Amino acid sequence: MKYNVYFISDAEEDIFSIYKYVAINDSVQKVDTLLENIEEKISNLSDMANRGHTPPELERIGIYEYREVHYKPYRIIYQIIESDVYVHCVLDGRRELEDLLQERLLR
Repeated sequence: MKYNVYFISDAEEDIFSIYKYVAINDSVQKVDTLLENIEEKISNLSDMANRGHTPPELERIGIYEYREVHYKPYRIIYQIIESDVYVHCVLDGRRELEDLLQERLLR
């Protein structure tokens, strides 16, 4: 089954924040490569959306409708609704994410 992939505005803001941070603290060339790889990982969800797993922070509180895939330290949190995939977050997995995920995904 082919899925349509959409970005929620929070995910777009996450990508912009990643771009700014890496461009300032590393290089524009590295951030361009990083974002290309993240976008490729996300575009792969159109063919293989079910391959992700439930984020453990959400599973612990009984929320199972979200999935995640990883690219390096980044966690891509998404939801499948019928033939659509909604990307909610692209977050740095090195940060404490439990409160952030609950706040974002439960609004």
